[in-house]
Amino acid sequence: MKKNSIKHARINQEIVRAMSEILRFELKDPRIDPMTSVTDADVATDLKTCKLYVSVLGSDEKCEETIRALRGAEGFIRYQLAQKLDLRNTPQLTFLADRSISYGMHMSEMIDRLRENGGMDGSENSTDENDQTT
Repeated sequence: MKKNSIKHARINQEIVRAMSEILRFELKDPRIDPMTSVTDADVATDLKTCKLYVSVLGSDEKCEETIRALRGAEGFIRYQLAQKLDLRNTPQLTFLADRSISYGMHMSEMIDRLRENGGMDGSENSTDENDQTT
């Protein structure tokens, strides 16, 4: 199976969907933050391993604690995945923190602050260009 094949992409999507259901309904660990979501899955071409990118809305400490709890519950999660998916092998799971959502929120806040302070209206740049040409 090729890395970019339709089947590979479909398996990744199904794992993300199944993991979302497991996090929402099956897993009852209090260490797992309620604002946890699986943003992406990357299954190896041989279907033996899977990297799961997990996003936690909150502090870095909450994110690390949630990742540790998910690693501790890997056996239960693999069993639930095997029940939900019809794959020959249930892949070995690796949980990785996905900080892209918090990074995007941070960048959006910085842009908003610049707009409030008048730093992005473009008027400063146009006056500097006029001074240089004369």
